[in-house]
Amino acid sequence: MPAVALGLLSALVYGSADFVGGVAARRIGALRATAVGALSGLALLLLSLPLVGGAWTPAAVGWGALSGIVGSVAVFLLYACLAIGPMSILSPLTAVVSAIVPLTWGLIGGDRFAPVGYVALGVALIAVVLVGFVPERGAVRPSGRALLMAVGAGVFIGTFLILLDQTPADSGVVPLIANRAVNGAIMWTVVALVVVRARTRTAEAPGGAAFTRRGTGLAAASGALDASANVLILIGLRAGDLSTMSVLVALYPAGTILLAAIVLRERIAPVQWIGLALAVAAAGMLAAA
Repeated sequence: MPAVALGLLSALVYGSADFVGGVAARRIGALRATAVGALSGLALLLLSLPLVGGAWTPAAVGWGALSGIVGSVAVFLLYACLAIGPMSILSPLTAVVSAIVPLTWGLIGGDRFAPVGYVALGVALIAVVLVGFVPERGAVRPSGRALLMAVGAGVFIGTFLILLDQTPADSGVVPLIANRAVNGAIMWTVVALVVVRARTRTAEAPGGAAFTRRGTGLAAASGALDASANVLILIGLRAGDLSTMSVLVALYPAGTILLAAIVLRERIAPVQWIGLALAVAAAGMLAAA
């Protein structure tokens, strides 16, 4: 039960981070928003270290750093494929693949459930598709390149969860600190390279936007939410199993669409309501499994 609750909560927090980060990206650009979020997330984790603790072992730092590299590739592929579109197909495809990869790994590694548990995992995967589905009028079929990037993003997101699951039980938030440090170093290096290249060509900053107080603040909040979701996932992995957590975390679009409905008054499609209902039902079955 604790792992199921943590999985659902982490999905909602992840979705909230995506929503806030999306708003920030509109103001200062996606690259800047991601880079600022990496720093704010690292700061939050460092502040939590004295409270949570953790052993600084080669395994903790190594797995965490590797997950930071994998996470950076995942974000790049995700943004790239969604920029091509259509999001209504690519977003749920990425989410499903991100669940199937660690789910398969977990089952091969020995995760086992009662019969109702396997049914629940199937229902949850269907819920992932329905929740992430955003109907678009006249949506075109995705290109082969976009599909490959969407699958790649899902594989790397799933691999990120697998790597977190490998971290030592006594490492606390140390792996996440290593993750965030590597991720931040990569993102700020990319920002610097893009700025230099842009100035060399057109004297413009990337994305035609600049750092603003509000945009930077939103990006920092997004990074803190994202880091919080990672902490919840790590605790859930240590309290439960990789298979359950991977499927529940893939429901992260639920947090995004719920906040969009509340804050931006965006309409939730009937198919998404069905997905949310199935997600709750699957969580209940997993808790009883």
